[in-house]
Amino acid sequence: MVTAAAASPGISAEAVAAALADVADPEIPAISIVDLGIVHRADVAAGRIEVELLPTFVGCPAIEAIRHAVSERLAMFGLPVEVSITFEVPWTSGRITTAGRARLRESGFAPPAEPEDVRCPYCSSPKVAMDSAFGPTLCRSLFYCRACRQPFESFKAV
Repeated sequence: MVTAAAASPGISAEAVAAALADVADPEIPAISIVDLGIVHRADVAAGRIEVELLPTFVGCPAIEAIRHAVSERLAMFGLPVEVSITFEVPWTSGRITTAGRARLRESGFAPPAEPEDVRCPYCSSPKVAMDSAFGPTLCRSLFYCRACRQPFESFKAV
């Protein structure tokens, strides 16, 4: 959620939201941090921009890269930018937008689902097998499609 206060004329909440939508997840560049649902809050007030991010998992290895990318992207507004990590509410896979789920599929990742409901992002087959509950990061699992024989990753349903 992005809000703008009258204290920062010329910088709209919409402009900040659009800029944040351009910040790609460093591990899956096909999806933005907005579509991934990790932007908890962004405020434009009192001559500064404050952004709170929700990590997908505690200890997410990409969170510092994301914090840096957000700071760099919002620097164009010419105001101080503060990017913090919050656990005010937990991130869940339900925060991924419909557009984000489509982008995941298009890039070869299965969107979040319970293991028995995962479908291959390449051929949509339900004939998949989990190779490992632990993928390259805590938020992903490894699967294999028995129909098209493609390995793929799936976001864990959290």
